[in-house]
Amino acid sequence: MKLDDMLNDKSGKLRIVQELVPGKQITIAHVIANPDKVLYQKLGLNPAIDYSKSAIGIVTVSPAETAIILGDISIKAAGIELGFVDRFSGTLIVTGTVSEVEAALSALMDYAENILGFTCCKITKT
Repeated sequence: MKLDDMLNDKSGKLRIVQELVPGKQITIAHVIANPDKVLYQKLGLNPAIDYSKSAIGIVTVSPAETAIILGDISIKAAGIELGFVDRFSGTLIVTGTVSEVEAALSALMDYAENILGFTCCKITKT
């Protein structure tokens, strides 16, 4: 059987099968220091934050449910607020002072790498 015959159904349309096989990894870990107030508003984050002394931490993790664990680690490691956690996309957003957000991201990266055996990117900052 030819590859073309296997990829096309009887109507002649191309058939594509996609499968997500998540690895154990953190692909984004970024600190936005002193973000503009509009960024908080667009993300739907707490408007009571003192924007002059604040930061946003963004993490993307796979498998996605791990975002819940990393959110817990973040809260326990530093005086941050949990801005958003999505167990379906693996997105975690934390807010606090620059030092609190950096401490939270460092703690969750350490836990993910050394306890969970994840492959982790480096923490970046703007």
